[in-house]
Amino acid sequence: MFRFSFHKSDSEERLLQRMQQGDTSATEPLYRLHVRYLSALCSRYLTDDEAIKDVLQESFLRIFSSIDSFEYRGKGSLRGWMAKITLNETLKFLRARSRLDFVDIADLPHDVPDTDLQTEGIPTDVLHRFVRELPDGYRTVFNLYVVDDKSHKEIASLLGIKESTSASQLHKAKAMLARKIKQYRTSNSFLL
Repeated sequence: MFRFSFHKSDSEERLLQRMQQGDTSATEPLYRLHVRYLSALCSRYLTDDEAIKDVLQESFLRIFSSIDSFEYRGKGSLRGWMAKITLNETLKFLRARSRLDFVDIADLPHDVPDTDLQTEGIPTDVLHRFVRELPDGYRTVFNLYVVDDKSHKEIASLLGIKESTSASQLHKAKAMLARKIKQYRTSNSFLL
């Protein structure tokens, strides 16, 4: 049997068409084209490598089983659709593992201002590490709000929490990150 191999000339759209026509040899190239991006998406929310692998596996199973229903709408539309599925699978994983511990707005300390984080001069890998060190609930809301540009209403709907709980998680995440950044600046003042 003749097998197709992935070449740079194989476009995402062509791979999609081949898969939708039943050509299973397009599965692997499509996987390889998107796995790093989707892994990075998962790693914003999950810190355990095995959990990331589990979520990616479930995500790709869902993607490949429903690929026939996807309608291509231009460059990036497939990646966006795949990212949405992966984000939903990631959140489903977190909810199923009860790893999201949320606090209500009433528990917020009153001495922490809700300001933008001052990240100038902090290396990207350090910021990424600080976000990954946040408790699961804080990290999830922070990423949904800051990185994925979701509103508190959308976050509340996605996570099954109140909007005020989403706001309090974001507030606490920012406060924790601000402390980490301040400590980093103090410890590394000779570098900055």
